Amino acid sequence: MLAAETKKKIFKQYGGSEKNTGSTEGQIALFTERINFMTEHMQKAKHDYVTERSLIALVGKRRSLLDYLQHTDIEKYRKLLTELNIRK
Repeated sequence: MLAAETKKKIFKQYGGSEKNTGSTEGQIALFTERINFMTEHMQKAKHDYVTERSLIALVGKRRSLLDYLQHTDIEKYRKLLTELNIRK
């Protein structure tokens, strides 16, 4: 899992401050970091089905937040996609 310092850094960079943990951009960035971590784990442990299921659920949550951000502020959405290198 991610360390507390890493989470604070992510929220400070994308959420505006480290205490702003509810911002859409911060949540998407946090989910992306966790997805990347879990993807690396899945490449090593191919039969870890619990992590695979969690990864799929996390990608779905991130997709929902991205859809919300796209409908509310398209400029922030496009900027976030390029910063996090997320394919659409």
